Amino acid sequence: MEHVSFQPKHVCSVKLDFDIDDEGKLHNVKFVGGCNGNLKAIGRLVEGRDAKEVAGILKGNDCNMRGTSCADQFAQAIEGRI
Repeated sequence: MEHVSFQPKHVCSVKLDFDIDDEGKLHNVKFVGGCNGNLKAIGRLVEGRDAKEVAGILKGNDCNMRGTSCADQFAQAIEGRI
């Protein structure tokens, strides 16, 4: 299992940690900072899911016209590892 620590840019969260197992499934997703309840929900929703699929769903999600979001940054972090 690979552990990933990622520093998001241009969003409220300041750190993102997650694991990708040998089958490409996501585990232990945790955001630091940002909208606590929403980001915990993302972690629960993606637990055990295929990383490529999750990245495809979350990529391009925008928050307040920033051109990115915590979810989009998560997708970018995943794409950097798969």
